[in-house]
Amino acid sequence: MVMTLEADYAVRIVEMLAVSSKKVDAHTISDETHVPLRFALKILRKLVAGGLIVSYKGARGGYMLAREPKEITLRQVIESVEGPYMISRCQQDEYACSHTACRFHQIYDEISSVVRDKLDSYTFEALNAESQKNT
Repeated sequence: MVMTLEADYAVRIVEMLAVSSKKVDAHTISDETHVPLRFALKILRKLVAGGLIVSYKGARGGYMLAREPKEITLRQVIESVEGPYMISRCQQDEYACSHTACRFHQIYDEISSVVRDKLDSYTFEALNAESQKNT
């Protein structure tokens, strides 16, 4: 399985904003993260809707994190653009599994839970601290 390009871009955008302590305009975000502007704007809207960043209108507008980097996890960013993480569609409420004793459903739930917990263990503060140690 591969993370979608949209989720990868969202992580890049939040990482960039976590390093910055000021408002950053969409063009700068696009340039610095190498995310096409139209795609960046779409992702920024989702991150705003998810409560991870705030947008400011006007000539001095831009985007900033809504919370401290230590309060934002990798899972929150990915799920803000992808929806809840799950390994199989059979975990979705609207999916009707026709197997009465589907042993895979429980396995998929277990794996998804492990991945969600691991993604929750990484905050952008910790990721940035690790990045600065390696440079």
